[in-house]
Amino acid sequence: MAALRVEILWLILFKAWIAAANTEEWKTATATYTKETDGSIINEGACGYGDLQRITYGKYSAGLSSILFNRGSTCGACYELRCVDHILWCLQGSPSIVLTAADFCPPNFGLSADYGGWCNFPKEHFEMSEAAFAEIAERKADIVPVQYRRVKCARRGGVRFTVSGSSHFYQVLITNVGLDGEVVAVKVKGSKTGWIPMARNWGQNWQSNLNLKRQPLSFEVTSSGGRTLTSYNVAPVDWQFGQTFEGKQF
Repeated sequence: MAALRVEILWLILFKAWIAAANTEEWKTATATYTKETDGSIINEGACGYGDLQRITYGKYSAGLSSILFNRGSTCGACYELRCVDHILWCLQGSPSIVLTAADFCPPNFGLSADYGGWCNFPKEHFEMSEAAFAEIAERKADIVPVQYRRVKCARRGGVRFTVSGSSHFYQVLITNVGLDGEVVAVKVKGSKTGWIPMARNWGQNWQSNLNLKRQPLSFEVTSSGGRTLTSYNVAPVDWQFGQTFEGKQF
C-alpha cells in the first residue's frame, strides 16, 4: 500500500509539474495505434532505445511522422496529446497523456495521406501503443484528430548511458533524459584524455572511434534548450560493453 501511495503521489506531482512547465501552444495532428502484446509500441526502433519497457518509456512512447521526427533529432522529446473534435471517438473530457518520441513512423506514398498514408510528409502524426491510445480515445477508431504540444520531460533517476562497441569503436546510447528530452551534443572523457566530442550515429546513439577501455568515463550532455550536464566518472575503470550507467539529471 505504501508503494502504491508513493506511485499515486508521484503521478499527481508529475502532472502538476508538466502543467506548470508548459509554455507551448497546442497544435493539430492525427494519431493512430499499433497493437503490441506487451503494451509498448516497439522493442526496437529508429531512436535506438531497444526494450522500451526496460528503459521505462513503455506504453507512453510514440512513433513520429517525418516532419516531427526530424531525422531522429527529436528522439527523447516529450509531447502532451489529447483527442479533440470527434464526438464519437474522443473520450469525454478530452483527457491528455504525455508521450516520449521513441521511433519513426515511415511514410507510405502508395496510399493517400487521408487514408493509410498517415505519416506522409508533411503530415504531423503520432503512432501510439494501443494502451496509450485507449486513454484518450475509443479503441474502435482507426485514426483520431489530436492536439499536441511539447512539454518538459519528468524522469525518475539520472540520465542513463549504455555503452557498446569494440576496441576501436565506442558508442553510447543515452536515455532517461529529463527537461527537454532531446540531446544535441555529447562529449566523453577518459582518465587519459581530454573532453572528446562524439558524433550522432543514429537516434540517440553517439559514437567515437576511440579505445577507452580501462579508463573511467565521464560524460557531458547538452540538451536542445542549451543546458549542459556533466557527470564525472560515471563508468568505473573496469566497465564492460553492454553495461548501463547512471549519471546526473537535468
